[in-house]
Amino acid sequence: MNKKLLKYFIHDFEENLDTYDKKIVSKSFQDFYGSDNLRYKLPIGHIDIIQTRSHISHIFFNDDSRFYEPPFTPQTELLRRTKDILDLYFDGEPVDFREIPVKIEMGTDFQNSVWDAIHRIPYGEVRSYKWIAEQIGSPKAVRAVGSATGSNPITIIIPCHRVIRSNGNLGGYGGGLERKRQLLSLEGYPIEMLKQPREGS
Repeated sequence: MNKKLLKYFIHDFEENLDTYDKKIVSKSFQDFYGSDNLRYKLPIGHIDIIQTRSHISHIFFNDDSRFYEPPFTPQTELLRRTKDILDLYFDGEPVDFREIPVKIEMGTDFQNSVWDAIHRIPYGEVRSYKWIAEQIGSPKAVRAVGSATGSNPITIIIPCHRVIRSNGNLGGYGGGLERKRQLLSLEGYPIEMLKQPREGS
């Protein structure tokens, strides 16, 4: 389980998990996942998809399932639709992720404006952090846009992999740069045109 999600439950979480009762942590994860959730296997790992009421509220890469493993079979119509669209996407079909209803309740107004702008980036295209800042009416807030992009709780569907730096640098990605390259390549974007980040940057 990535540390970002673990901190959602254990606010004073540090490196040593042994100091916590893992059964309580596991129960917390089950309460978070609830019954409307799905684990989706990708060519590049897997993601967990959380439905809250009538919308998708979280999608995140999860490479460590020590506490709870969601089902692989969709239990709701929305999760089935989401899986079908992701199936098409990973088969190389151009899809519009805006067909999937999403809602992020935990973000600030600024973060939600950034995520809304990212959600509008078309399939197979990229935009810069600067472009997003201009779109939301805060042209000087490029760093804050980068921070909000990195905090996106609905990966792939809100396609932050399509956000790069103004100088053509690939930039960062919460799921790892190799996944970012693979997602852009899947969409037909010429990733060889992008500058690669320097080691340690």
